Amino acid sequence: MSLATTRIPYWHVDAFASQPFTGNQAAVMQLESWLSDDVLQAIGEENNFAETAFVVRDDTGAADWELRWFTPACEIRLCGHATLASGHVLLGRAKRETRAGDCVTFRTREAGILEVARSGDGYEVGLPAISTEQSDWPEAVEHLGATPTEVWRHPDRYNVFLFENEAQVRALTPNMRGLGALGDDQFACTAPGDSTDVVSRVFVPGAGVDEDSVTGSAHAVLTPFWAVKLGRESFTAHQASQRGGELVCRLERKADGDRAWLGGQCVTVVEGRFYVSG
Repeated sequence: MSLATTRIPYWHVDAFASQPFTGNQAAVMQLESWLSDDVLQAIGEENNFAETAFVVRDDTGAADWELRWFTPACEIRLCGHATLASGHVLLGRAKRETRAGDCVTFRTREAGILEVARSGDGYEVGLPAISTEQSDWPEAVEHLGATPTEVWRHPDRYNVFLFENEAQVRALTPNMRGLGALGDDQFACTAPGDSTDVVSRVFVPGAGVDEDSVTGSAHAVLTPFWAVKLGRESFTAHQASQRGGELVCRLERKADGDRAWLGGQCVTVVEGRFYVSG
């Protein structure tokens, strides 16, 4: 092995999952300092998860760690499940090392300061609540293959398509190539749930993820959306992907910007070292 090989601590975590092989997979990698963007992207492609999270100690004093996320295709601006996974890893290490560890904060490049806190036998991740406005988007509806009752949009790529019931959401067979051609937008299809308050499926083909397993950023949109629809600020949610995942969503009203708190468990599946030569 080359003397120039960098050995990076690596964790494969199933987030929003109470048992392995469910929820959403994330790689969490702890760096001493930032590698070049092309290397970070190559690692994201190599891992081939919806997101790889990279953390570096934050020396600005604004947070405990810096955090960035990469899909196999690009860097993204906000990712909830990989943030939850990062908190799971770092809080778990803090506990083993007998340091205080009830919450951890992350400074991000475009989503501000994010926080993961222990909550019961799991965690909550606090994300900026993202509000949408009722609109229309016939080109996207055409590629979803079914007509929603309402379309809600945010100018920064987040879109909600409301359907009447869970069966309609589960039956969707979108044209992924057509959706991907519309950009790196996120398409969250949602309805009242059968066994949970809310059900959803989320498609992001333009960012290299045809259907995401459990999407934290989508629930940062769905939390304020459903808080209004349900008339209450907390509810249960299920993302009906093949792997499936469970969340508890809570809207916190704040003067400096509302927060969406997403609760769930995490399971570490792999722990080891990732080798980068060069």
